[in-house]
Amino acid sequence: MITPAFELTQDLDFLTIMIKIPYARASEFDVYFEGEDFKFYAKPYFLRLTLPGRIVEDGREKASYDTDKGTFTIRLPKEIPGQYFEGLDMLTSLLAPKKSRSAKPLVEEIAASAEFSEEEEEEFDWEIEQTPYKENAESTLPLQYRYGFGNLCSGVFQRLQDELSDVIDIKDPDQTPVGERRRKRLAAEAAKFDPDHYLADFFEDEAILQILKYKPWWVVAHKKMIALKGESHQEHDTRTFVVFSEEEREQLRKFTNKSYLLDKRSRHHIYLGLIDILLAYCYEICVNEGDKNVESSWNVRKLSATLCWLESFTSIHDVLVSFGRRVLCYPLHRHFGLVTRAFNDTVMILQLGKAAVLKCLLDIHQIFRENDPAYILNDLFITDYCIWIQKTKSKKLAALAESLQKTALTKSHIGFELEELEAAAVLVQEEERVLEAAGTVSKQQLPSSELETSDSEESSCTSSSETEGSDSDERESSASEDGKINSLQGTRLEERTAPLIDCNGLRQGTNTSFEVSDEKPNVSLQSTSVPGKLIEELEKQMHTAIRLSEQPEGLATASCILQEREENGVCELDRFSKDTTGKKNFLEVSSKANPLLFLCSTNEDGD
Repeated sequence: MITPAFELTQDLDFLTIMIKIPYARASEFDVYFEGEDFKFYAKPYFLRLTLPGRIVEDGREKASYDTDKGTFTIRLPKEIPGQYFEGLDMLTSLLAPKKSRSAKPLVEEIAASAEFSEEEEEEFDWEIEQTPYKENAESTLPLQYRYGFGNLCSGVFQRLQDELSDVIDIKDPDQTPVGERRRKRLAAEAAKFDPDHYLADFFEDEAILQILKYKPWWVVAHKKMIALKGESHQEHDTRTFVVFSEEEREQLRKFTNKSYLLDKRSRHHIYLGLIDILLAYCYEICVNEGDKNVESSWNVRKLSATLCWLESFTSIHDVLVSFGRRVLCYPLHRHFGLVTRAFNDTVMILQLGKAAVLKCLLDIHQIFRENDPAYILNDLFITDYCIWIQKTKSKKLAALAESLQKTALTKSHIGFELEELEAAAVLVQEEERVLEAAGTVSKQQLPSSELETSDSEESSCTSSSETEGSDSDERESSASEDGKINSLQGTRLEERTAPLIDCNGLRQGTNTSFEVSDEKPNVSLQSTSVPGKLIEELEKQMHTAIRLSEQPEGLATASCILQEREENGVCELDRFSKDTTGKKNFLEVSSKANPLLFLCSTNEDGD
């Protein structure tokens, strides 16, 4: 038998059921309905529904068949006019068989009845202090640790060792207790956190701001719900805000309906795991602006510790802290604003009711179904969540959304010292701005400073030349006082200078080049006795103490005299000079620069 595609709608007085039977004969079909039961048969199709409200046969029912579309539509009157039937889009739960009313029900049905009776209890206190679960060593040694939806699975990854690393981060989950998983997860997150990446997204947030402008479908649906809230005391059909696609409806029909043996602690873990999965899904939809890509499966399972580390949370705050830490450690965009955005989106989805939650879970189911290793997470979590959420009371989700909305999450809760990092980075940024501003000002003042530099260079050259002149004057005056060299006043030299010579016979400050002054200094030499003889002895000293690579123009005559004396056999030079009294004096060469000026004349009688 084939279960046909079907869809249910309602108004104040009627429940409408539309069934697609394209390959059936319109003349051969049977319909049965009474109370909450509805049955339809048209070979090869069979449909049995358990309705959320009672219907009645009073002559107002009507049925029609569209041969072109192959759809059968039947309108059934409600037993209580105006009653709202909740969960008409929860197709899997509608396909569930009616509970057995026999005197000896099955064990599963008894447990299911106990589960539903617990659901009818007073509101669950989501802020209650939870005691971390402690493994009993005696009872668990021969067994394996459990995980998955409601911690109902074990031994799964022993058969899937090759896919283990591609699906979850924990190694050997069957032998790792819950507390050890949490410790390893926190250590892995602390090692993965990159302050540079976080600060880069914190300061360069143009892409983040663009992402935050995106509005997914639940934002629009939530605005519509808020706008219609309060206009009427009657409950609005969630289908007004949440619409399932045909593919999603087909997937709902494929799910096998089943009941779950869950205690109070397990249900608490399931609700908290649902928040964790929805947070990761909201982040994925936001950053990719609703488009799926090859990283979608990785993002959802990596950001959810429930899926990636098989974590079992004990409080809503722990869920938010775990999600915030993982957002700042693993994905491409690591910004605290994305954590806040996912938090607000999850609150909206829970406030929209189980239809919105189911639509998100179906989308996650499709993402994992299209990824080869991630399909394992569908078997462990998502498929059971899709079936379980259809039976969940809306008031439970409303209470969960309210508790989630009241829970606060700040950067200090994350544990990575985010506020300190941001403060330090802001200080560094301000210093860089100050330095950059100073550099800009200096660049603007560069032309005037260059002019000042050139002026200072000219003045330094002038001062240096003056200093040299003053030094030479001082040395000449000292020489005059010692009676070694006397100046001959009234004689001018035109543009003739001698090189500066140090104590080693080399020019100070240069190699073989010579400075030529534009000025014409007045230099005079005085002789105490015989000027000509003194000049000859001085020439001899110059010949032995100085070796010049280049010959200035002003020394042409002096070099001629030296050449003549060499030709005449003067090979050895006296190292002492005699004055008029016959006393020998040592000729000292000053260590300072001393310009030597020679006075040459063609008129020997003038000496």
